[in-house]
Amino acid sequence: MRHAAIPHARVQPPHADTAPPRLYLPEEVAAVLGCSAWWVKDRARRRLIPYTRVGRSYRFTGKHLAEIIRMHEARPATPQQPTPSTASKASRSSTPSSLPVPTTRLQARPPRRARQDQFGTAA
Repeated sequence: MRHAAIPHARVQPPHADTAPPRLYLPEEVAAVLGCSAWWVKDRARRRLIPYTRVGRSYRFTGKHLAEIIRMHEARPATPQQPTPSTASKASRSSTPSSLPVPTTRLQARPPRRARQDQFGTAA
């Protein structure tokens, strides 16, 4: 019994313009980010940052690194300017932030030794 010949898959030679992306080690990513390699591996393990898995190790492309930086970017908080409609509403109704907050003076509790003496226990 003859089997039909399975045509071999032809592997296209890599073109000069489509080189594979450079893969960075967690240690290299950590050096760029200024953190530890443990942090990078831990975040990848918990799937909090993008990564590529090669075998049992984590690898990162340039796009992954850019996305990680973008994910952890902190922008300054800009105070919102009140619009005329919200400013008039705020003047009509008193908000909890505009009410005076009563202040009470805190009292320190007596030291533990003094409390034991009041119960008549021998230490």
